[in-house]
Amino acid sequence: MRPISYSRVADVATAVGVVTADPESKFLAGGTNQVDLLRIYVEQPARLVDINDLPLREIEERPDGGLRIGALARMGDVARAGPVRERYPLLAQALHLGASTQLRNMASMGGNLMQRTRCLYFRDVEVGCNKRVPGSGCSAMQGVNRGHAVLGTSDQCIATHPSDLAVALVALDAVVQIEGPDGRRELDLDEFFLEPGDTPEREHRIGHGELIVAIEVPPPPAGSRSLYLKVRDRDSYEFALASAAVAVTVESGVIAEARLALGGVATRPWRARQAERVLVGAPPSETTFAAAAQEELRPAVSHGMNDYKIELARRTIVRALSMATDGGGTA
Repeated sequence: MRPISYSRVADVATAVGVVTADPESKFLAGGTNQVDLLRIYVEQPARLVDINDLPLREIEERPDGGLRIGALARMGDVARAGPVRERYPLLAQALHLGASTQLRNMASMGGNLMQRTRCLYFRDVEVGCNKRVPGSGCSAMQGVNRGHAVLGTSDQCIATHPSDLAVALVALDAVVQIEGPDGRRELDLDEFFLEPGDTPEREHRIGHGELIVAIEVPPPPAGSRSLYLKVRDRDSYEFALASAAVAVTVESGVIAEARLALGGVATRPWRARQAERVLVGAPPSETTFAAAAQEELRPAVSHGMNDYKIELARRTIVRALSMATDGGGTA
């Protein structure tokens, strides 16, 4: 077993400095994913820097009606927070559906955004995985790929992004605040995640030593209705086969604003902008929803066992939009 150094820090600047100085170090928050990867030897950092003492757990209401959520706020605390339940139902739903009670009470908001894929080939160090070892191949292409992505894939990787929370936050136009050796910067969450392309080992626009310190969520559009719909193999805790985060505003019989993000079917939380363009200005009907889904899924590519995901994603989009708008119809 490789020895690991462990240290705790009490302020953001020290945390950033310690990790920046050691290229083989990593931050440790809730540990629900990091410790798991250590146990199966997928990740073997030389040092873990425990950041749980940092003052990053507040859930604050902003003057404009939005929220600022500390990166170390536990998922369970955020899901139970009054402003989240009252103004961001799709976020509360995604948090509840994203993990068991035990995990929600341990996992941090920032850590959830940084979690790695659950692809079984990524988690098996005996087989090729370009995400784990660049250039070693993607075993999922010709392997067991029932749960793998159909959107945002490349010839290097088809691993699905696992987070429900990230899908909801992308639909809500959330922004992450990042502290690093060069100071603080902000990044739209939709730009934070990367598609695999030729560098599947890079999953985020964040450098070594940079730390997510907060998530800012703008106020929801006036009159919008939102929900998070998750389709999975079983009702108890399970990763999504397909999911949809929807926020829609209907005015004078047409859709005035639409936000739609998909989970379980893409290599990153997938903002469905092509579908949004079809929705805006159209009546909230099953015909409109089906046309939007068709347009978004036009570039989808499957690999055998996950062929069903294209149709499942279509049905999930139509059903979620129908539920959010009372547009009627079934997928």
